[in-house]
Amino acid sequence: MKKTGVFHLPECLAIALAMSYVLLDTFVIARPYAEVNEPSVIYAIGPEEAEEELVQDPLTSVMKSEPVITETSYQDENISIQIQEYRQNDTTIHVADVVLSSPEYLYAVLAQDTYGKNITSSTSEMAEASDAILAINGDYYGARNKGYVIRNGVLYRSQANSSGQEDLVIHSDGSFEIITEGEISASEITDAMQVYSFGPALVENGELSVSTEDEVGKARASNPRTAIAEIEPLHYLFVVSDGRSDYSEGLSLYEFASFLKDLGAVTAYNLDGGGSSTMIFNGKLVNYPTTSGKTIKERSVSDAVVIGY
Repeated sequence: MKKTGVFHLPECLAIALAMSYVLLDTFVIARPYAEVNEPSVIYAIGPEEAEEELVQDPLTSVMKSEPVITETSYQDENISIQIQEYRQNDTTIHVADVVLSSPEYLYAVLAQDTYGKNITSSTSEMAEASDAILAINGDYYGARNKGYVIRNGVLYRSQANSSGQEDLVIHSDGSFEIITEGEISASEITDAMQVYSFGPALVENGELSVSTEDEVGKARASNPRTAIAEIEPLHYLFVVSDGRSDYSEGLSLYEFASFLKDLGAVTAYNLDGGGSSTMIFNGKLVNYPTTSGKTIKERSVSDAVVIGY
């Protein structure tokens, strides 16, 4: 008599091994593709007649005054940051209001200074490695095989997502623009400094871009969220909302977008959220990142958006 279980055992083992490899390749096996080279940037030098004491950064040759720093603010002649905490929809929202003298102080950091799959670090580690003043998590590009990736003017991935993916372009002048992958190729965005592929767009041209029916994949309606927004040229908002906990419920995309619009955002874009949502200011964790709601812990991610020199 034919013993079905015995005859199918090799096939079952082969399938199990194949599935295990796919899971490991997707979430565990690190595949570095390119190392990040230190950019060569010439920074603006303050006027000689300035009365404040100027110091020179030995690494960048940036001339800047000694900053005025508090628990919730940073101020020098190039960078102004004000941190505020809001409470809305039973949710705590952390907002960094950022004004820059030049777009070069907004840049991206890749985990371990490497572009690749499953190459990750915590946002705080990336902030420390880059001496960032302010940092939030990026789009976690390494969790996907498609979607445009441009960081600090370097095109790393040009394969479009087939789903009409909305991307955020940060141009060389610091302005924001929402594009749809496929309608324009990555190589055609010649002046892009950053392109983030997560989404969706939350606010565009000062109007809400999402409805109460919109959500990211199968995510729960109320979640931790991360967004970056432009109010006017060189005036930005870095925003992280907490969620999945007793003290902070979390926001839907529509609630998040409405909050950003009320703050004056002309363009706002949703970055990776959930357990990834993290804000670091002057080396300190501002929010309470959590995946399960039980443990406060940063998730390791592929990249961060930072303000600094």
